[in-house]
Amino acid sequence: MGGRSVPRYRQIVAELRQRIEAGELKPGARMPSTREITRQWGVAMATATKVVTELRRDGLVRAVPGVGTVVEARVEPASRPAQNPRPSSPRSPSARHLGAPSEVASAQALTLGRIVTAAVMVADAEGLAAVSMRRVAAELGVATMSLYRHVANKDDLLARMMDTVFAEQPLPADPPEGWREQIELAARLLWELFRRHPWLAPALSVTRPQMVAAALPFSEWMLAALHARGLDLSTAFTAHLMLFNYVRGVAINLEAEQEAEALSGLDSEEWMDTQEPALQEILATGRFPMLARLAATGYDLDLDALFDFGLQRLLESLAVVR
Repeated sequence: MGGRSVPRYRQIVAELRQRIEAGELKPGARMPSTREITRQWGVAMATATKVVTELRRDGLVRAVPGVGTVVEARVEPASRPAQNPRPSSPRSPSARHLGAPSEVASAQALTLGRIVTAAVMVADAEGLAAVSMRRVAAELGVATMSLYRHVANKDDLLARMMDTVFAEQPLPADPPEGWREQIELAARLLWELFRRHPWLAPALSVTRPQMVAAALPFSEWMLAALHARGLDLSTAFTAHLMLFNYVRGVAINLEAEQEAEALSGLDSEEWMDTQEPALQEILATGRFPMLARLAATGYDLDLDALFDFGLQRLLESLAVVR
């Protein structure tokens, strides 16, 4: 009777383990994200998630917020065949049925706070698309169904994630003098929050706003400042939405760039270099003289500078609104 084939996710794990142990992927190097694994190996997202989870359980990689999954600083060579998982693994049928101590301990320690924290870490490192109930459960070493005792579904989890990250960025108890200074402070705090959590801006909606309690102080702060400027509440709220959507709109580029860099292996400047020949060919036609002059002098796209430029122009425009 022939032996069973090794599951696809274990084959990918073995390949990545070999690259790590051979030094091809060095300590601190960023690992392929779940999306990149699906693209490179032609597997489903669930399989890619299993790969990352297995590598993390084996101590080969770890999640770094804002960076992604990276190779651990020190990796010991494998001492067991990939197709023979250790008996204490919570994925072993005997361990599940007997109530393995590690799984029981994890389940007993499971709290809403731990669930949300794990979900935020995954989203920070790999993007919101990587967050699923199964993935979060795997990060915590518990059964997926145990999460539903604390959160209703993924939408509920996302709302709690947003509430948690907004709560980490409180507004000062004593606002600065002047409506413009107050608005600028709130806008910059919001920008910093989006920078720390690139998934947050795309997750928030203007047309269908989620009820995120920890975000309400920002709205209250902005309304008070704009009302003090002399605007009626309706106009003040419109101005608040304009400012919020401006900050959010610039910040949406943060996650998009993070994902593009993970998929291509090129940062934005390196990617632009690959487009240079095609651009120069178009500009050589003489149809776009202003763009040709700009290309000749060069332009450094800096999202922080872009945010600051737009914010100052918006604040100047609000100074004359009636």
